[in-house]
Amino acid sequence: MAGTTGGKAKVFATAVLCAWLIATPAWPAEGTALIPGLEAAEPGTVWQILLGGLTILGFLAAVMVWAMSAMQRLKRVGRRNTAFISAALNNMNIGVVIVDARQNLVFCNDSYLRLYGLSRADLRSGMSGRELIELRHARNQIVCDVDAFMEQVSSDAGHVSELPDGRSILVKHRELRSGGAISIHEDCTERRRLSRQLATAKRFLEAVIDNIPVCVAAKNIDDGRYILANRAFEEFARLPRERIIGRTADEIFAGRTAVNVAELDRKAVATPGDVLRTDFAVERDGQDRILRTIRSIARNDADQPEFLIAVFEDVTERRSLSQELESTKKFLEMIIDHVPIALDVKRVSDGQYLFVNRSAEKIFNRDREAVVGSTVEQIYGSAAKLIMERDNIAIRKRGQTIEEQPIQTRSGLRLFLTRRVTVLDDAGEPRYLIKTNEDITDRRQTESRMAHMAYHDTLTDLPNRAAFIQALTQMIDACSGTDEEFAVLSMDMDRLKEINDVFGHSLGDQLLIEVSGRIQDAARGGVVARLSGDEFGLIIDGKQPQAAVALAERLVECMRAEFVIDGKSVRTGLTIGISVFPRHGTDAAALLANAGVALFRAKAKGRGTVTVFEAETDQQIRDRRALYQELTAALKGGQLSLHYQPQARTGHGVASPEIVGFEALVRWTHPVRGVVSPADFIPLAEESGLIVELGEWVLREACREAASWPKPLRVAVNLSPAQFQHGDLVGLVHSILLETGLSPGRLELEITEGVLIGDFDRGLSLLRRLKVLGVRIAMDDFGSGYSSLTYLQAFPFDKIKIDRTFVLNLGCNTQSAAIIRAMISLGRGLDIPIVAEGVETQEQLNFLAEENCDQVQGYFLGKPAPIDQYAEVVGRPAPEPVVRKAG
Repeated sequence: MAGTTGGKAKVFATAVLCAWLIATPAWPAEGTALIPGLEAAEPGTVWQILLGGLTILGFLAAVMVWAMSAMQRLKRVGRRNTAFISAALNNMNIGVVIVDARQNLVFCNDSYLRLYGLSRADLRSGMSGRELIELRHARNQIVCDVDAFMEQVSSDAGHVSELPDGRSILVKHRELRSGGAISIHEDCTERRRLSRQLATAKRFLEAVIDNIPVCVAAKNIDDGRYILANRAFEEFARLPRERIIGRTADEIFAGRTAVNVAELDRKAVATPGDVLRTDFAVERDGQDRILRTIRSIARNDADQPEFLIAVFEDVTERRSLSQELESTKKFLEMIIDHVPIALDVKRVSDGQYLFVNRSAEKIFNRDREAVVGSTVEQIYGSAAKLIMERDNIAIRKRGQTIEEQPIQTRSGLRLFLTRRVTVLDDAGEPRYLIKTNEDITDRRQTESRMAHMAYHDTLTDLPNRAAFIQALTQMIDACSGTDEEFAVLSMDMDRLKEINDVFGHSLGDQLLIEVSGRIQDAARGGVVARLSGDEFGLIIDGKQPQAAVALAERLVECMRAEFVIDGKSVRTGLTIGISVFPRHGTDAAALLANAGVALFRAKAKGRGTVTVFEAETDQQIRDRRALYQELTAALKGGQLSLHYQPQARTGHGVASPEIVGFEALVRWTHPVRGVVSPADFIPLAEESGLIVELGEWVLREACREAASWPKPLRVAVNLSPAQFQHGDLVGLVHSILLETGLSPGRLELEITEGVLIGDFDRGLSLLRRLKVLGVRIAMDDFGSGYSSLTYLQAFPFDKIKIDRTFVLNLGCNTQSAAIIRAMISLGRGLDIPIVAEGVETQEQLNFLAEENCDQVQGYFLGKPAPIDQYAEVVGRPAPEPVVRKAG
């Protein structure tokens, strides 16, 4: 401004001087009057004119001096202003370049020169703006050509120029109204770096928010419009983000959901602390869902609510699981509270009890509420030292410790099984001690009783067989290698079964107790045991067998006196067998077995007999016992098999009788003995009772085999009287028929009159029930008993089998022929078919055919053999012959 004023004064002064020079005529030539007519004027007038001219000249001179002084002042002000403006522009961080209307460089500040590595010396007078740009291009400060650069910087947004050294310069070019232009150059390197970092941080935060598995949204409080929503919120709202941002909850959600959201927003704004945590319900697909939300308020600088940030997630399943967990927790707490084992949990750090169940109140002798939060010292006082030592041992062990200890309870002194388990924290240090106390008083008493019962007879309280064998083994160990000997007595009580049948088992049990008492009194320190129902055992040392025989005689004698039980007089006795260590055996089994063998021989001699084991005499008994053991093994080991003997009808003629069935006969092939005769092992099975198991096996195998025959031939199976006395025979037959699928009419059960002799009514009832099943019943060995005719009258048999002895005697005596004729006539009169067993010759067969015997069976028709030998008879293809190769 000052520069402008100085310029105007200078122009004004110059103008006045020029006007005066123009108005003044040229100086006249010599001799010429300066002012024409002046010489004619009066001197006074001339002086007035001169004085007036001088005055005017003086005035003009003063004006010129003033004008020149003003111009100098204006120049100085202009220079100061120019220097000030230049200094200000030079000290700016932004580069500034100004060109005039002719595009000549008018101004360039220092910042511009520094930005591009230029100096004042690089600028020449009259340089244009384009030349300045070309200079930068020549210095590699512009990567593109000049024209492209000038076009880029003329855009409204400006242009960022990337320098070779990595700096970024923002250039903005603007035209001035005066026709010139100004360019601004700003180093934006740091700003762009921060902008990029900010953009990266923004993208990171957006990615984080987007990947948060719960819904996140933000909205303006003023208008309630959403300004942020993450991907989970999009999925929840089922809208893309573009349709969420800028909308309100009413525009996004419907019904109760929108109402609940608005209500929660209002509560969040009104909540002290600006944070609201709560659950609320929304409707999704016709179902109520529970959302858990945290809503917080963001305030501006004036502490006014500006934004609402909402975070929520669907906790329906979690809440359901939480409720289920809580229910399970209560259930477990209830279970733990009611388990009959005392349980407590103690914190290791301070020794305080954290949990005690109801059963533990008996241990602590106080309510559990008084225990929780207390320590051992507070509960037990001076008596806590031992408990603390035990607890510390378990803690140091960091595992489980188990011990039994007596504990004084409200019910008295009880025995407890205490278990301690240490629970470690993540660092492996003891954190909790869990302790259980189980009252085992009753269990130990029961175990003690059971241990006693395991080795003692429950009725007489004498040692049982296991205890007797244990004592016998200990006695053998003590006497082995010495000259000591002892005897084993096996004693059988006489008539016990008869007494039970007559007087009842209660009196029989009382009699056993009385007998055991007398035996103990007579034994005088010997080991007495009850080995089985009516069998006792005794071990006695001393000179043998004299001491054993003397004791046995005393025992027999002491039993002669009658027993008075419940007012009834009862008599019994003892039969005794004796074996001596080491003569009759060096192990418990041998001694006991040999004493049993001696007892068996004593029974054969008569009741009340005493017998000492004799190896030679008792060998047969031993062999039978060994055979029994082997038969038992054979039954389980698959050594038994069935052979089948045909039964034929004689109606088709003597030459070719028709086979109508087979009788199943058991055979035993021993791996060492070879084929064992049925005459040897069947009676043994009958005596030992093994016939019941053997008979069941035969019945099942025969039915299974017959069911597989293509022809519906009958199969006959012998039943023992013992099978009628033991178990459910009718049920067994029925189950086997169902199991094998054999038609009941094809099964024929052969019985002897022994079935009916023992218990006629029971035997007859069983036969009738078997008849109801549909099976056939045959009377076997007819004519060899005493009451066969009575049985034929009592039960309608389906077949009568003539005993083989009558058939074998045909041709030897006339009586056999007469008896057979009578039997055939009897059968014809009763309408019962007759079968003749033991047919071994043509003559026997001819006789029976002539007498019209219905069926025959014997070696002449076919020997007992495996069913494969009768394959064609039962309808199977004949087996291929085995070809034996020489060598």
